[in-house]
Amino acid sequence: MNFGLDRLLSDDALRAQLKGRRVALLAHPASVTKDLGHAVDALAACPEIELTAAFGPQHGMKGDLQDNMMESPDYRDPVHSFPVFSLYGEVRRPRDEWMETFDVVLIDLQDLGCRIYTYVTTLLYVLEAAAKHGKSVWVLDRPNPAGRPVEGQTLKPGWESFVGAGPMPMRHGMTMGELGLWFIDQFRLDVDYRVVEMQGWAPEAGPGFGWPLGERAWVNPSPNAPNLSMARAYAGTVMLEGATLSEGRGTTRPLELFGAPDIDARAVIAEMHALAPEWLGGCVLRDMWFEPTFHKHVGQLCSGVQIHVDHPGYDHGAFKPWRVQSLGFKAIRRLYPDYDLWRDFPYEYAFGKLPIDVINGGPGLREWVDDAAAGPGDLDAATRPDEAGWEEVRRPFLLY
Repeated sequence: MNFGLDRLLSDDALRAQLKGRRVALLAHPASVTKDLGHAVDALAACPEIELTAAFGPQHGMKGDLQDNMMESPDYRDPVHSFPVFSLYGEVRRPRDEWMETFDVVLIDLQDLGCRIYTYVTTLLYVLEAAAKHGKSVWVLDRPNPAGRPVEGQTLKPGWESFVGAGPMPMRHGMTMGELGLWFIDQFRLDVDYRVVEMQGWAPEAGPGFGWPLGERAWVNPSPNAPNLSMARAYAGTVMLEGATLSEGRGTTRPLELFGAPDIDARAVIAEMHALAPEWLGGCVLRDMWFEPTFHKHVGQLCSGVQIHVDHPGYDHGAFKPWRVQSLGFKAIRRLYPDYDLWRDFPYEYAFGKLPIDVINGGPGLREWVDDAAAGPGDLDAATRPDEAGWEEVRRPFLLY
């Protein structure tokens, strides 16, 4: 199969449309060709394309910054000499003067299929800036490795943030190119927009169910996104960034597990199965031990739960990562009613709100976890209408 970048590089007619125009590139470490050459170098080698600027999202163009809320500086590309502007530094939106350095921006970002992954919001901010300045936007489309399933509650009005660009559920089931189409419609943007579509993407086909396993190498789109298992689990495990539990940062399996020194993972798993076994389809939960080398609970032995989605029994349609992690929180709250579960700090610069609420686009999930009388059926009843609604909302914008 071909990703959007590969199509652009192989299609003379497409590249001809860029001739005589100043071109910028928004990219990160996973912006690579099928032969693993980086987009910057591949595009700079095209005689029709004049690269005049580049942009790096969160974690930087080079992906060198490990944790969240670590800002990247602007710099000049050491090989090609054009400026590289940071969209996760002093600003999150492109500065007006940066928009004058190009005529068309190519966006080549590997996403994880989750609302909170900040490349989604960066796409919106660039579209808004392009509309304001009369610039063209081309998205060089890439697979959604989490595939088409939809899960989670819709972001509530007033809860917009850098991890919540608009009213979509946690797991949106769209590609970046498709999301751009939705953003333009949702926010009524007047912008010259084009998707360079993939060829041969089959999001319903196993074993990858979104990612072309065996056809394309996985390159980390951010430092703690090391493999397909993480991408599948992320729409649930990302909520751990708002909890005191470790999400496995500082281990070799980040965002595939959760735990802490003061819980009993075996008891947590048993409670999860007792509460809502129907939410645990498609995956296997394994109790294990880990000791983070950095981040939460650094240097402490943690009792943990690993969410396995790489085994022969994996069921893509049945696996519900947001519900699995929600159930993990609920089990801990039931086993340890006074557990200090929720972190309190300005997550992604959202002041005055709990991180777990910012992540979920509202307080509903936290309130359900903390309500001793609320059961799985209550969360389902609050969530299913949002999921069904999004299935209909996104339908006109699906390209594959």
